[in-house]
Amino acid sequence: MGVYISEKIWDFDLQAALAEISEQRREQALKFKHEQGQRLCVLAYQLLKEGLRQEYGITDNPIFDYNEHGKPSIVGHPKIYFNLSHCKEAAICVISDKPVGVDVECIREFKDSLVNYTMNDEEKAEMSRSDNPEATFIRFWTMKEATAKLVGTGITHDVKSLINSTKYKYTTVERQRYIYTVCEYL
Repeated sequence: MGVYISEKIWDFDLQAALAEISEQRREQALKFKHEQGQRLCVLAYQLLKEGLRQEYGITDNPIFDYNEHGKPSIVGHPKIYFNLSHCKEAAICVISDKPVGVDVECIREFKDSLVNYTMNDEEKAEMSRSDNPEATFIRFWTMKEATAKLVGTGITHDVKSLINSTKYKYTTVERQRYIYTVCEYL
């Protein structure tokens, strides 16, 4: 499995990068209203291209097919699994020979209503004991989102029960301003 992450959101020529990606991804990037969203969308795709080149020798722009819940796969490469995510601080891509999910989120304040909707009692208790409840919340949230992306359904059912350490393996990394989690089947 390869994890590719970049915080260099503003360190490339957006117009040149848009010209080097697939038309499909360019259209998706240009749907973002603000330049930062466009850059993050392009950067995540560039990370995928880099990973495909390094791990598989693939140099063509990948074209995506999507399942009914929006989970992408690469046309012509059914045995290559990947997942993309971005937040305002970073973009990430994970590539594997097995299904995989990833989420990256900025550490920030949260509302109690969101905690009550998304976290179970054990998670809430851990957050209340934490020296940094914001980071603890984001750690749990990225685990839940990465799980939903691994399964390929998105968050369509009980969010409180998404984390399952007997079924999934989680790798969570905390950086100064964001946290990311990679989720795989055991």
